[in-house]
Amino acid sequence: MTTLVFGHKSPDTDSTGSAILWAWYLTEVKGEAAKPALLGEPNTEAAFMLRHWGLEKPEIIADVAEGAPVVIVDTNNPAELPPSINSADIRAIIDHHKLVGGLETKGPIDITMRPLACTATVMLDLMGADADKMPKAIRGAALTCILSDTLEFRSPTTTAHDRAVAEKLAADLDVSIPEFAAQMFAAKSDVSSFADADLLRMDSKEFTVDGTELRVSVLETTSPATILDRKDSLMASMVEVAKEDGADQVLLFVIDILKEEATLLIPNDLVKTMAEKSFGVTVTGDTVVLPGVMSRKKQIIPSLKV
Repeated sequence: MTTLVFGHKSPDTDSTGSAILWAWYLTEVKGEAAKPALLGEPNTEAAFMLRHWGLEKPEIIADVAEGAPVVIVDTNNPAELPPSINSADIRAIIDHHKLVGGLETKGPIDITMRPLACTATVMLDLMGADADKMPKAIRGAALTCILSDTLEFRSPTTTAHDRAVAEKLAADLDVSIPEFAAQMFAAKSDVSSFADADLLRMDSKEFTVDGTELRVSVLETTSPATILDRKDSLMASMVEVAKEDGADQVLLFVIDILKEEATLLIPNDLVKTMAEKSFGVTVTGDTVVLPGVMSRKKQIIPSLKV
């Protein structure tokens, strides 16, 4: 059977590109039939990556069949995976997030979780010398993933190794990192055509904090005003999105890539209390600026208190 390779719901650039990257490796290098899949529409930056490098958009799937062979990338959280994931035959997990727990496998599997900024970096390490066989489009996807997850090396999750791998890929592709990253971030910032509910789900993950079910959404942009101008309607939409998704609260952090800061929307007293407890700030309005906060994985989630 063909192995499906996929990442988390609300696929971002790393989740999309890493699925393509590993499916290529399994098929072309290891000789195992594999294909990438998505659990939703890719975000605007991921869509830019597919167009720029001439890659076909993977099939979007809603669930997996019982016993279907799968490889999970860029997550290990069951809440971010298909509803029937534990009935599938999970063959491997490749990730760079904290271990959540809750997945069940048919037997022993390969699990690689490393403290790097990007799943694609982990994958190139696993490939070793075989990474030299990557065609241009696959190299381009890997570079895009690393620049996205590191925010062009601005994110505190960035390691020297992520940067070295990205710089080598860029040199091989004859790509200027600043120029290419600017194109990526422009694509990521173009969200004018999206409804409020879509924006709240575009780059979001589900977490339980102190017994409270949260959907933690992050929008990384070089044009934060475009999003913040919609804050009233976004906050109004949080109520319905939380209800539909079984969450107690939606949190939205607007990350200003250039200023290297986050703005958290404050729709109610619960979020106001969370902001003050979690980040040591005093909230006086319906937003609060968090200087230096850019990473959901390293700075936001570990800090959250209810």
